[in-house]
Amino acid sequence: MTTTATEIVVVGGGSAGLSASLTLSRARRRVVVIDSGDPRNSSADGAHGLLGQEGIGPIDLLRKGREEVKSYGGRIIHARVIDARPDGDSFRIVTDSGDDISARAVVIATGTRDQLPDIPGLRERWGRDVIHCPYCHGWEIRDQRIGVLGTGPMSALQALMFNQWTTNVQFFPQGIDYGGDLAMLAATGISVGSQTVVGIVVQGDRLTGVHLDDGSTMALDAVVAPTATRARVDGLTGLGLDISESPAGTAVTVDAAGHTSVPGVWAAGNVAHPATQLSEAAANGARVAMTMNTELIFQDAERAVQEMENDR
Repeated sequence: MTTTATEIVVVGGGSAGLSASLTLSRARRRVVVIDSGDPRNSSADGAHGLLGQEGIGPIDLLRKGREEVKSYGGRIIHARVIDARPDGDSFRIVTDSGDDISARAVVIATGTRDQLPDIPGLRERWGRDVIHCPYCHGWEIRDQRIGVLGTGPMSALQALMFNQWTTNVQFFPQGIDYGGDLAMLAATGISVGSQTVVGIVVQGDRLTGVHLDDGSTMALDAVVAPTATRARVDGLTGLGLDISESPAGTAVTVDAAGHTSVPGVWAAGNVAHPATQLSEAAANGARVAMTMNTELIFQDAERAVQEMENDR
């Protein structure tokens, strides 16, 4: 096992984690990034809404980000955290590749997992023609035939959102009672199906429709599956982080500055704010890093004053 002492460990090498790491490395902090290499958007054809990088492949974006962090002295470890916990005035992080790291502070940027409906064929198309976010993918499916699945209390409103990009929207409640929301859909021209989607029709590596529970099929070009999300905190339970729960899923609890419930541990990006886009997650990572660095500077100054007074 390799033992390392550093200032800051960033757990998660996605847009938020790398953005935080870049900011901290440029602030001359000793930074170690631990990344499992399993980004949430890995199956997407391109990342959208990121100024200057529109349409870039998600893996290409992360590769560029890693090189930028390393150019300022940051270290990248490709591994999974298997244990993390407070250790006196620092934190101890252990990985499955044998790294044992002691750090003054930690940034959690592990992202979130999408909880997809249990419909055969759905996961295989995820990020391509099975999507969830109109701002991430709406342009790519503009003017196409879209089916929106009822997966939770906000799904009907999600269907209303996609009506901005196409006038051919079909909503499937999937057995959930949406009450007055269905009247709003009907008033805006969105069809509400009485059948339940039970499968996906694929021809030539392209989604062409859905199977319904009455044995019929409906021709579609894309399916929207609004997802609940769960914060990725595997290996991090020893930190004792507070986790918030809602109908939309779970997230690490943070304040406006990114502090978690554990002093010395911050969180950034989708692990704390599941609904944020890539550009927002990257910006949040940078902001959390700036706040962290500033607080560490003042902590050191206060400690120096205290030591000076003790020496008198």
